[in-house]
Amino acid sequence: MKKIIFFLFAVCTSFAQNDLGSWNILNINMKINSKWSAFTEGQIRSLSFYDNFHYQELKVGVSYKIKTNFSVTTGIGDYNTYSEGGNFVRPMQNNEIRTWVQANLKNPFDYIIFEHRYRAEQRFTSNGYRNRFRYRLSAVVPLQGKKIEPKTFYLSAWNEIFFTDNEPFFERNRLFIGGGYEFSESFAVQTGYIHQFDYKINDETGRAFFNIALLYSFDLKKKEAHDFHPSTND
Repeated sequence: MKKIIFFLFAVCTSFAQNDLGSWNILNINMKINSKWSAFTEGQIRSLSFYDNFHYQELKVGVSYKIKTNFSVTTGIGDYNTYSEGGNFVRPMQNNEIRTWVQANLKNPFDYIIFEHRYRAEQRFTSNGYRNRFRYRLSAVVPLQGKKIEPKTFYLSAWNEIFFTDNEPFFERNRLFIGGGYEFSESFAVQTGYIHQFDYKINDETGRAFFNIALLYSFDLKKKEAHDFHPSTND
């Protein structure tokens, strides 16, 4: 545990010196039965290292597992982007209510878990209505054994591209490289580096962020098998 704390402190110090932003996530997932689950997630982001907070979101949703490695998700959320130059400075650049539907496909390959995520978003913003489409490819690799279970470190990486139905169509690319530790069947911490590139987008500038996520997972039917997979619904 001391080594983990020291490592996180060293990473945070390094990021602070480079004036990276922060990207903070709290995700709570509740497994209702073998098919249905519900989740809620909150995020706050800053353009400097835990300073100049400019973004916050809160969302809820449900997922349905069609097969072992295939599920569908829908949700709704409130997303707010503030002006730069301080902490939650008004006026807002964008105030948004967003709904979405997505498909999740896992491809386990030996001890590596690949996941494809396809999402279609309906964005009701203060700047008008917009559609957006996202595709994310992720991989998770346990560092001890061949599966992620309590007391396991893991590596995680993903890349996501964003498109719209209006020219120039391509909107954003987002890359994450990091890892995490599963403390128990119901709690894990994930941290890493996010790099975001934007193309002519005005609701959030492309930046580099230090990311930390607290992931809680509860099984409302404790007799069923636990199926924890580190992920957020960003």
